[in-house]
Amino acid sequence: MGLRSKALGVILGAGAAGVTLALALGVGCGGRAVQGGTVKLSPVESQALRTPAAFSSMGDKKERSRALFVEASRVMLHPRCVNCHPAGDSPTQRDDFQVHDPPVTRGPADQGVPGLECTSCHQDRNVELARVPGAPKWHLAPKVMAWQGRTLRSLCEQLKDPARNGGKSLAEIVEHSAHDELVGWGWKPGSGRVPAPGTQAEFGALMAAWVSDGAECPREEGQP
Repeated sequence: MGLRSKALGVILGAGAAGVTLALALGVGCGGRAVQGGTVKLSPVESQALRTPAAFSSMGDKKERSRALFVEASRVMLHPRCVNCHPAGDSPTQRDDFQVHDPPVTRGPADQGVPGLECTSCHQDRNVELARVPGAPKWHLAPKVMAWQGRTLRSLCEQLKDPARNGGKSLAEIVEHSAHDELVGWGWKPGSGRVPAPGTQAEFGALMAAWVSDGAECPREEGQP
């Protein structure tokens, strides 16, 4: 995760006091808003997601869309998701993105190599005693769909590009987010693993609201 993504994650994360979101999504040192206005958001626990209604007071539709994406990105950039969207040829694991143990590689179809495919170990459900995670159609995302190291804007642009999102329309992205079983594993990863924030339904609602408001992408640092 890039420095900018980390900074925005802090801004949108938990807090006992009110949380301030930079409408232009430009953040300086210490989380100070450096451009645009600000809006107060209610504090949220680290394992919770804000609902689309939390952003309803933002009158600028484009800025609201950007803010909705930033909130949804707390799921997409969570280790439960990023570990299966690696930039290299091997998945990562745990919360600190360790290289997969035992060593494996994605193979020609992103499902491992002959004799050591993903489903050789990963079944269609978690195996609690062996501590092996599982879900239907367990596999890596194609390398072109890597999320590791993405800024929020580059992640957003990637999701909107059919050449880099599995050939999906925005409506299909919303459906995939809200109902895909492998995506849903992120909220039921088995014992010893921290689930993604919120629920799959809440994540799907954020993605739907982002699309409804124009599917705008967050600005990079220094953009007007």
